[in-house]
Amino acid sequence: MMIIWFHQIDRGYDDSSSPLSPFYGPLGNPNPSFDPCPRSDQPLAFPSRFWPSVLEAVAAEERCARAGGEDSEDPRDRQVRPDGPSHRHACAREVSEYPAPEFDTYDCDIHMFPDLQYLKKRSKIIEIVSVKDVIFAVAQSGLCAAFSRTTNKRMCFLNISPDEVIRSIFYNKNDESLITVSVYASDNFRSLKCRTTPIECIRRNQLDAGCPLFETESLKWPGFVEFSDMNCKILIFSDQDGTYKVFDQKNYSLLYSICDKDIQDIKTSPSMMLLVYHRTASHLPLKILSIEDGKVLKSFNHLLHRNKKVDFIEQFNEKLLVKQENENLQILDVWNSDLIEVSKTEFMTPSAFVFLHEKHLLLTCRYRTVAVWNLRGELVASFEDHLLRHPDCNTYNIYITSDEDLIISNCTACHDDVEVPSVGSINVSDILTGKCIAKICPLDPHLRIGPRKPGDASRSTIRSTIKEALENVTALFYEEDRNEIYTGNEQGLVHVWSKPHISGDSLRACL
Repeated sequence: MMIIWFHQIDRGYDDSSSPLSPFYGPLGNPNPSFDPCPRSDQPLAFPSRFWPSVLEAVAAEERCARAGGEDSEDPRDRQVRPDGPSHRHACAREVSEYPAPEFDTYDCDIHMFPDLQYLKKRSKIIEIVSVKDVIFAVAQSGLCAAFSRTTNKRMCFLNISPDEVIRSIFYNKNDESLITVSVYASDNFRSLKCRTTPIECIRRNQLDAGCPLFETESLKWPGFVEFSDMNCKILIFSDQDGTYKVFDQKNYSLLYSICDKDIQDIKTSPSMMLLVYHRTASHLPLKILSIEDGKVLKSFNHLLHRNKKVDFIEQFNEKLLVKQENENLQILDVWNSDLIEVSKTEFMTPSAFVFLHEKHLLLTCRYRTVAVWNLRGELVASFEDHLLRHPDCNTYNIYITSDEDLIISNCTACHDDVEVPSVGSINVSDILTGKCIAKICPLDPHLRIGPRKPGDASRSTIRSTIKEALENVTALFYEEDRNEIYTGNEQGLVHVWSKPHISGDSLRACL
């Protein structure tokens, strides 16, 4: 699932402005921009993807102007996503990866963006998506490039207009198309515009074959659009009329609308939708709807502790997870009202969630550490060698495999460093056991740059060293079909890590 938002939004559920969203912040801020580093008491509920503010594009241009062309990093924009030593060392040798091609989203000769100067500047990669043999990389500046793994060349830029700033992308498996979500300088970056383009047309550089989506919808702030893989639905909110609309991903047809100005937030799951209303002093009004037709399945009030802010409320299938400040975690079965409480000393408010719907498990991130819980509130696994490089976990820097058995993250290479080092490692861990079973580390002597072509021992055209390729990683993606890991960095470069000398099955088994 991914969510597109415009600005910081106070979606708190009590009078104390307690945020249940990472977009909490003063709306009166003269330059409101999304802060991807929420406080520890503001959990992100993954697999939702939250995107930078539209005004970040304007801020980027201003930073370029001040820095004389360099898009200097805003501190707020920093991102995250072995039984014994002998076993761990042997595993590292076995899965040593080769950085294959190096792709660059920057082109000093590009002349298609005369109106937006910051699109011409180097900018860090914020998202990577791979579809078969095509890699898509989105830079923070709003530039989106497509690269071919067949030719190892850049195919095209997906910005079809000189003033288009692409904020995010989504691969729709139902029709094998790529959806881009953009804002435009001609509109003062005020409205989200969605467009779908078949992957085959992108391969042929026929971007004009794409079609706009939701043209009749008003997606101005604080409106949003959300794409969900788990239920094949698209949720749109228009603040103009206060209406939520649910569309089918297969044909983009409207399924139903929800018009209720008292709704504070909406949570989606594979089969249900949770409507969260404005809280009273003693309880929180809730409704559960069928995700397919919007039919109300249950309405009820959840009792709250007075004068205690709500840290988070989340729906996980038939379970409702509620946590208030300095209170126990409550896990409520919405059908039979069975309640489980987990001590506040055992389960502390995380900075991020990852819901594993197939495994019926909950993965939490807190202070750079990862843990796995079941729906009885029991700790299933803690990770022994999986220290995240940044405490601000997000889905740009972590990847959960489709069968939910592995987590791949941007981690620290050395645990002894007091400060977060610029050079990290890519760690692969088993979700059920917490064991680190593979690692791409700059200290691995078996890690080396691959040749120009398979079987070609000549010098590679890759300009980065292995250490540089693992420095300041800002996004990663695991291509399960090709058994390759893609990483993006602050320089706008994308690196491919592959294992060319063993079969795909062997690599998958090793990973």
